[in-house]
Parts: sequence; C-alpha cells; structure tokens
Amino acid sequence: MFTTRPTLQGTFGMVSSTHWIASQSAMAVLEDGGNAFDAAVAAGFVLHVVEPHLNGPAGEVPIILAPAEGPVRVLCGQGVAPAGATVAHYRGLGLSLVPGTGPLAAAVPGAFDAWMLLLRDHGTKTLADVLAYAIGYADDGHAPVERVGETVESVRELFETEWTSSADVYLPDGKAPRPGELFRNPALAATWRRLVAEATRTGGADRVAQIDAARTIWSEGFIAEAVVRQSARPTRDTSGTRHTGTLTAQDLAGWRATYEDPATYDWNGWTLCKAGPWSQGPAFLQQLALLPDELPAHGSADYVHLLVEGCKLAMADREAWYGDAADVPLTDLLSDAYNAGRRALVGERASHDLRPGSPGGRAPRLSSYAHAVVTGETESEFEFDALGVPAGAGEPTVASDGATRGDTCHLDVVDRWGNMVAATPSGGWLQSNPVVPELGFPLGTRLQMTWLDEGLPNSLTPGRRPRTTLTPSLALRDGVPVLAFGTPGGDQQDQWQVHFFLAVAVRAPVRGGLDLQGAVDAPNWHNDSFPGSFYPRGMRPGSVTVESRTPPEVVAELRRRGHLVTVGDAWSEGRLCAVARDPRTGVLSAAANPRGMQGYAVGR
Repeated sequence: MFTTRPTLQGTFGMVSSTHWIASQSAMAVLEDGGNAFDAAVAAGFVLHVVEPHLNGPAGEVPIILAPAEGPVRVLCGQGVAPAGATVAHYRGLGLSLVPGTGPLAAAVPGAFDAWMLLLRDHGTKTLADVLAYAIGYADDGHAPVERVGETVESVRELFETEWTSSADVYLPDGKAPRPGELFRNPALAATWRRLVAEATRTGGADRVAQIDAARTIWSEGFIAEAVVRQSARPTRDTSGTRHTGTLTAQDLAGWRATYEDPATYDWNGWTLCKAGPWSQGPAFLQQLALLPDELPAHGSADYVHLLVEGCKLAMADREAWYGDAADVPLTDLLSDAYNAGRRALVGERASHDLRPGSPGGRAPRLSSYAHAVVTGETESEFEFDALGVPAGAGEPTVASDGATRGDTCHLDVVDRWGNMVAATPSGGWLQSNPVVPELGFPLGTRLQMTWLDEGLPNSLTPGRRPRTTLTPSLALRDGVPVLAFGTPGGDQQDQWQVHFFLAVAVRAPVRGGLDLQGAVDAPNWHNDSFPGSFYPRGMRPGSVTVESRTPPEVVAELRRRGHLVTVGDAWSEGRLCAVARDPRTGVLSAAANPRGMQGYAVGR
C-alpha cells in the first residue's frame, strides 16, 4: 500500500521521535558507540529545547525499557504531590478544580531524575556526553517549528503583563520564535553547563558518581533552590487569581525516580507492556481484553464502532478506578470474566453514557465534578477549532491564560545489541508556569489531573502520583521484545496506540517485517465520551472525531448508529512513533508520523 514514507530497515540502530533534531541527536549518540539508553537520554534533553511547548526538564516522563539481557521494566519519572498539596488546602482557597496553570498545579518534577537514573543504570556515556546536544541547541540556537511561536503568541499578554520571566526567554526584543530564524535559550544552556561542572567536580572521573552528583544538585542544590523560590512567587493561574505553590525543599529532596514491573496483557501471541494504573496505560490493555475473537474488517464502520465503544468502557473504568491514591483492582479489570460482561454492553448503537464497571463486586465512584459533567450540571463541551477538531486532538490548544489540553513528545530507540526503549516526556510546558529566571525552564502542572474530592483513587494526595495520561508502549512476541511505540495526545494516546497496534498486528508484512509506516499513516480517530484529564475537565458524550480520509460510507454508517461524528483534517489524528526488532534475523525497523510535519525516524 502507499505510505507517506518507507518503513526504515537496518541492523545498526533505529530512532523515531516527534522532532527530527531529537531523532538525529539520538542517532549521533548511537554512531558514537552509545547504546539505546544513552541515545534516549540525549534525545530527551533535546526535546526540552526544540519542543518547549510540549515538554520540559521539570515535567515528567514514564519510560519502558527492555535491556537485551534482562526483564522489561517501567521507569517512573512521574513526581508526587507535595506534602502541602492537600484537598483541604485547595478547597480553602475556594477552588473546585486544581488550576490548569501556575505553581498550585506543580507536582515534584520527575523528568530529570528519571533520565539520570536511566543513564546511570543502563547507559554508557557521561553526563557531559548526553547533555552536549541540548546545550548546543539551547546556546547556538535552532530553527523552531511553527507551533512554538504560535503558542507563545497565544499567551503573549500573559507573558508581558504577569509572567515576565517567560517573556524574557520567549519574547526577546518583543518577538516570538519564528521558523527559519534561530531561537536560543542561553539560560537553559547555562543551567546545564553549571550542572555538568559541579557534578564533575563532585564526582571526579567516575561516570556513575558524576550522575549521582547531578541528581543531588537537581534535588538539593542550586536547581532545587531556584525551583522552591519560584513556587513561592504569587502567580496568576487559570482561576484568575495569583497563588503560591506548595513545593518545598523537603519535597524535592525526598523524591527519586523508581523502577517497577509493567502492567501486561497477552493477546494473540503478543504481550503488551504498559505503566501501571497511576497512568492511563492499563486502559490500552482493557481495550484489548474487550475485543472479540474475530475482528471486523480493518477501518470498516463495524471496526471503528467496536473500538470506540470498547474505548468508552475502558475510559469509564479509568475514571472510576485508576490512580495512585488507592489499591487499583487491575487483576479484576483485566480478567476474562469481567471483560466478558463488559463486552456484552457493546450494542448496535453508540452509547452516550459513562458506564464504569464493578470489578470484584466493588461499587464505582466518580468525583463530584465528573458526576456534574456527566449529568449536564456543568459545562461539558470542548471548544472546536476552525476545522471542527476538538481541542487536544494533536497539538495543545492554548487559551490566553495559558490553559491547555496538553500534548507531549515521544521517542523510541532500538540498538544493534537489541536494547529497546520507549519514552513519553511531557509537562513543564512553556505555557504551564513562568520560566524560573535562574534556570530557563518552567515548572509543570500535572496536579491538574487530580480531583479535589477525598477518597477517590485519583484524589489530590500528598506523596502520591497524579494519574497521568502519559503512556509509552512495548510489545513482546512470544515473550521476546519486538516493538516499542507511543504518541503524544493526552487522553487520545491510548486510543491512537490501540488502533496503531492492531494495524501492525493484523496487516501483511512489508519487506518481510512489520508494516510500521502503514499503521502510522492509516486514518485514525478518537472520542471524548469521558471526563478529560486536563483543566477544565470537559467531555462530549457520543463524540467521534475522524480524519477526512475516512471513507464517506463509514462516516455515514457511524452517524446512523448514533455517533456524533466530527470530520477533521485529513492528517489530524495521532503523532505516532515506533521502532521494532525481528529477533529471528536481527533486522531493525522504524517509522514516524507525518502529521504535524516534524516527526522523523532515522536509522541504518
């Protein structure tokens, strides 16, 4: 079939990411003798520079890694709620939702420490080696993609009147970053140079000691001190009021990234590995568990209807059961008996109801705000852009107050030794918080995904992770790691990834391997029939947004079944990346998304 690009194949190394500079930086690390984990870390820091509207060092990153020798692991780079971030405190400020911007929404930053832990335990390069690429692009400049400047323009007034430290970085001489002109962030470059210098003095010539020193500097040194000062500055947020945050030196010093086992599900000889229910990752697994033995023809109205209705059920369970503040009944949620009962709820017509299940006989409970959205007691509609695409369907939509239904980045790497990694860095967007003036980057806003009701799995709880939408994927075939993939897209991530994976799993091979590019390029879709994860947490019951490349007869049949179909742009749904390795031959492959005109795969 025709694809926008070939599925790359080779034997040395493959990289796919949401920005070509990050992909090529990772490939340069591989060419210099580094492994997949070295390459991923270097690319991750480059993404902070070239996609600052989508991620930053004070954001978060879940990572799934498959060492050539060793089990698949999840590396959690999602920070927790600070000790002072209690429901009572936020309610006492008159809030019913955690703001979508500002220091009240900031969790303990998680991305930096996760990248460092990956580098220390699985990489081979030094701190200076992997940071050199990001330092170079921050100091010498890069030509930004259009969306960076567009995002800055959307919050220009906020930057110029309130968040002036952000204006200093993103509106130099009053001008937003422009394509074709070099954009620099010398403050960020200076931060990384100082970090490398201090870590080298402390750690000496020992690579591991240097990295551990850098982690301490981040959590207890000059970086931590600047972050705490920023959190204490009154900052106007989406509530319209200036608030200070709750981050303290103790919060930063007391948190470290950790490893854990993945959540898994076996399907037709594949084993899918995801982060646990502190993420939305198991919703991918639940969607697979809901599938019947025989699937309708790929892309048909029957197929889209089946997947959309299954997604609604999985996302309803996400809303009622997922979170770090409770013991999530994941075994029951993935059991055959539970999913047989849930599968029976999928009928001929589209459901417009939020229908969480009762795993193990437990009664589901929704937040008061989600209940109000579901019952129509509060605003439940997304705003639509000029193409009719709901906000959040791809790049983030940003309001003048900085509110965004967020998006993110993704990267995958596989090397010649068989090491494989998938990572989805996000948060710390330039529009999320004012730039920390001493550091050149802002804090994150992941706490906006928690609820201000006590006793829920995703209640705002000190020391607990907010439930994140970030959800990289890794798949094994007959027990051997074969495929790493993921996408930006907030709540859409585990919709687009299910569609991609099924296309890979059922399509005929290309050049003897997986048809990665064909699966990336295939028309995609998403629904918003559940409370969104981002402020202001809206939903559109019964909605389905499809690309205009979807056959008209499929659209007509979906509408006949009661789906509220929005036809978006031809290339508007999904920003997938993927790499693969055939364990029989050692052949590596990769593909990247053409949507947005910036994702690229490279390899040889």
